[in-house]
Amino acid sequence: MAIKPPMLHRGDTIGIVTLGSPLDSQIIDARIQTLEHMGFDVIVGKYAYYYDGIVAASAEQRAGDLMAMFENRRVKMILPTRGGTGVKDIFPLIDFTIIKNNPKIVTGYSDITILLNILYQLSDLITFQSLLLIDFNTNTPGYNFNQFFAATSTTTSPRVIQNPPGMPLHSLIQGNVTGPIVGGNLTSLVGTLGTSYEVNTSGKILLIEETHEPTNTIYRYLTQLIMAGKFDDCIGVVMGQCTNCSISYRTSYNKLIQDLIVPLGKPLMTNLSTAHSYYKVAIPIGARVNLNTTTNTLTVREATVTA
Repeated sequence: MAIKPPMLHRGDTIGIVTLGSPLDSQIIDARIQTLEHMGFDVIVGKYAYYYDGIVAASAEQRAGDLMAMFENRRVKMILPTRGGTGVKDIFPLIDFTIIKNNPKIVTGYSDITILLNILYQLSDLITFQSLLLIDFNTNTPGYNFNQFFAATSTTTSPRVIQNPPGMPLHSLIQGNVTGPIVGGNLTSLVGTLGTSYEVNTSGKILLIEETHEPTNTIYRYLTQLIMAGKFDDCIGVVMGQCTNCSISYRTSYNKLIQDLIVPLGKPLMTNLSTAHSYYKVAIPIGARVNLNTTTNTLTVREATVTA
């Protein structure tokens, strides 16, 4: 059974790290101010403000910031500033045993997707595809915060994952399966194929979402996952939205799902609003989830934090 991190309370300490691409210091400071107004203490990683081109700092420096947060007993949650590029560079430098012995909430999406999955695979830690530091601002919908805190600050179980009103989920292949949910951003997942850090989908429900990619690129990435066997042993599929994805060759994202994913015959739900979507459900990576495409429901079957 996966390890659940301790729940987040107001007044707890949140550790800020930049693990991929850099983020402007003024944005970091403004978002930290929001966290402090919400009642949290904040510790900032040594290299969180660094700007060294495509990635914020060296792999050693970024990995060092992450491990320092896991080793700091004050820190309850580790919150990356953003995703971007380069997160997987730090994996060979991470001590997964230390992480397993010091479980903390880790949340994010985009390139952070692969960190969430590898922490589950190698440290047995439930992680959260949910908010990044950039999302802690006044323009973020209350729905997103409600989802985030329902997953990280309560032991409510079961918890039904629901899109906002007016954004229905769609079930395309009937079935009723229960298992750990893994996956996330399509580009990030494809980027780990052929490495020792690629996502393990065996016996899992596979989640996929994407943003700002034309559908011919989505076609390329989905067929790569299919050829890599990532749909062979998964027990179900949840397709999130493809946010701001342009249509290529008159072929839409939904048409790609019909052409590539439906023929695989796995229980299939689509249109989940998560990660890069404006509205973001909170997905606990590694937690047991029930996908029932007969009743058109997605339900987290266990508490995802401990009291």
